Amino acid sequence: MTAPLIVGLQGLELSARERDFLETVRPLGIIVFARNVDTRDQLKGLVAAALDASGASLAFVDQEGGRVQRLKPPLAPRYPAARVIGATYERDNAAGLRAAWLAGRLIGADLAPYGLNVPCLPVADVPIPGAHDVIGDRAYGTTPEAVTFLAGAAAEGVLAA
Repeated sequence: MTAPLIVGLQGLELSARERDFLETVRPLGIIVFARNVDTRDQLKGLVAAALDASGASLAFVDQEGGRVQRLKPPLAPRYPAARVIGATYERDNAAGLRAAWLAGRLIGADLAPYGLNVPCLPVADVPIPGAHDVIGDRAYGTTPEAVTFLAGAAAEGVLAA
């Protein structure tokens, strides 16, 4: 059996079964879902325990801004959806790029105290007419160029955090 690269956690605490699994499988990283989030101390403890058991250094969470934020106030502030940043870019390229960088930087900094170091952002999808609308306002724009520039700026912000 090939070891999974990323293992999702099940509850608010690391169970003995999960600990055994992580110690055996040794995945590249772990991912936290909304079901794993309660309080600051609980989340920090869960992430630390999972990383310790797995030996992994990567702790993921889907924290994009807009409707996709697994950590909500008071654990982390709300951020605008990527499309809002894209609209800023359409009006003023420099301001949009700065907004994308800053959102990435702030989200990355919000997650760091919990031991979470991969926010699963940016979304670099380019919506096309007739496609499913699952991406919706999670996309920075409708052109490959705008999405490329804004996703790059957001990624640089995350890395700066």
